[in-house]
Amino acid sequence: MDETPWSVKGIKEWLWVIANSNFCVFQAADTRSRAELEAILGTEYKGVLSSDHYSVYNGYQVVAQQKCLAHLRRHFKKLIKLPGLNNREIGEAFVSLIDEAFKNYRLFQVSFDNLAYNDWANQFKSKIHSVVNHWVGKTGGEAGKLLRSLSDKACQWWYFLDHPEVPPDNNFAERSLRLAVTKRKISGGSRSMERFEHTANLLTLVQTCRRQERSVIAFFEQAIKALISDSQLAPSLLPLSLT
Repeated sequence: MDETPWSVKGIKEWLWVIANSNFCVFQAADTRSRAELEAILGTEYKGVLSSDHYSVYNGYQVVAQQKCLAHLRRHFKKLIKLPGLNNREIGEAFVSLIDEAFKNYRLFQVSFDNLAYNDWANQFKSKIHSVVNHWVGKTGGEAGKLLRSLSDKACQWWYFLDHPEVPPDNNFAERSLRLAVTKRKISGGSRSMERFEHTANLLTLVQTCRRQERSVIAFFEQAIKALISDSQLAPSLLPLSLT
């Protein structure tokens, strides 16, 4: 899940996206708040939610969460350049660890060698625990916040180590937003909330068809025929496994 700002008559609104390998749903919303999250997914979600570490997702009732390691890596890259006690050493140490995590996850996606992956994951957990404990209390500011998050929310940052079916990043949502961001840059946003909602629906259709390797033009053709003919079935965006 992810969200991006969207201008409607010069007022900042928000475009939310929920995506996985089978579908992509966009939602036009007024805010970036917990209320919007719950309006989209409900007050509880019986699955694993992958997101960045924006505060709205913290404490939301789900089976589990996976915070995006790509976002975490960016924070540690910035930390390297910030003045402060041990910032450079801490930043470099965690960028290296995150790179190791991505490398081994990609290897597993090719080999599907569960034994090798589990062996690496167990060693990696010990390494993370050791490095966090080494630096906690030896710095403050931004570095201190990052280390406390890694300690307090370890189960959310490293969920993929025990569940490799869940990716360690938020790329499904981020890649899905690229088309929306491109449209926003070209159009400058929307002239009304109604048009914004239409845009969200159109983005849902286009990106879901892409996820399912279906033709967008063929979908529109079938939909138009269904509108003018009772004998033509309306197309569905629901994944085949759910229909």
